[in-house]
Amino acid sequence: MVVVGIVGYVKTPRGLRTLGSVWAQHLSEEVKRRFYKHWCKSKKKAFTKYSKKLETEDGKNDIQLQLEKLKKYCTVIRVLAHTQIRKMKGLKQKKAHLMEIQVNGGTIAQKVDFAYGFFEKRIPVDAVFQKDEMIDITGVTKGNGFEGVVTRWGVTRLPRKTHRGLRKVA
Repeated sequence: MVVVGIVGYVKTPRGLRTLGSVWAQHLSEEVKRRFYKHWCKSKKKAFTKYSKKLETEDGKNDIQLQLEKLKKYCTVIRVLAHTQIRKMKGLKQKKAHLMEIQVNGGTIAQKVDFAYGFFEKRIPVDAVFQKDEMIDITGVTKGNGFEGVVTRWGVTRLPRKTHRGLRKVA
């Protein structure tokens, strides 16, 4: 895993809401692919203006102001990390998986400093998890909308000469 950003959340009456996010200056090609549908057809300009802004003094001051804002107002701090899909041999995929990992322990300022210290650095799995440790994972399944029985349950299609449709339960 490589840390490429920080996201800060504020508690509202309707739940958590993002206050802002801070990205690293150098993002690898595999995580930039995540922001495009067709990488080959694109001009590959994702985050170029952002990284140029960070090279100037004003850009560095702006990042520090954003970090101070996260320290002052946020209640939840999460790290944006991506997988190193290039190191997985035998996979056709070149797009990295981007995920948020919550930072726990300490004050909000310590969490932000801890996360900012890991920018553009690799985190080994054994630094985060221990052997046989139980973890909680949340996710959203990919929806397929309304589907018939053949797609939804894998029922065999009926013969060609069937009256009133083939994709039914016999």
